[in-house]
Order: sequence, then structure tokens, then C-alpha cells
Amino acid sequence: MSSRGLNLCTLSGNVAADPQVRHVERKTGGSAQVAEMTIYVDRIPSRKDNDSFTVDISVWEGSPAWRKLTHVKKGSLIIASGAIDASPYVSKTDSQARAGLQLKATDIFLDSSPKVEEPKPESEF
Repeated sequence: MSSRGLNLCTLSGNVAADPQVRHVERKTGGSAQVAEMTIYVDRIPSRKDNDSFTVDISVWEGSPAWRKLTHVKKGSLIIASGAIDASPYVSKTDSQARAGLQLKATDIFLDSSPKVEEPKPESEF
């Protein structure tokens, strides 16, 4: 058995914003839904404080990851596995070439959800 051509990546990071779902037309006909989100991945070992990079993640309808999307919110710490690809771009702020990363997730594991503060009951006097 050969691992030639194997493209499998597992990343852990915090979700930058709630996943956005959109409808797309398939080349073979019909339509599908895809959810897109960005995660912040900390560099280990960190070269400086708040040293992280972003990875864009797409989750296609019907994948095991799709069933878990309802639990993914802004700030969630997730572990995503799938195929990774480079998507270079030019920065709008300084016109420098950047190395973007895109992960087509096959599965997502929810490590922790953001804390939601419950309203405190008003005390009666």
C-alpha cells in the first residue's frame, strides 16, 4: 500500500465567525450546500504573542462534518480534518503576496464551545 497522493491534514483552531452556508450548482447538475468558515491556528512554538495564521475551511453537505455544524459558533475551538490546498493571494493592505490555506473538511470535532453568559436573576429587595 502506498501513501503517494495522500492529502490529509488535521488542524485545531478557534472559529473566527459563525459558519456561512451557501447553495452552489454542481458541474454534474443539481445543487448542493457548502458551509464556509475561517479558523485561527496558533503557531507552536509561538514566535511572539498572538502569533497565529488563518485557514479557510469548507464543509460540504452530506459529509460527517456537516452534521456537526449546528454546534459550531464563533469562538468555538474545533479540530478539523480533511484535504488541504494552498490558495495564494495578494494582501489588500500592503499588496504583498501571502500564502493562504484552504481545508476541505471531511470531519470536525468540537473541542469546546464559547462560554455563553446566562443573565443573572434580579434580586428582590
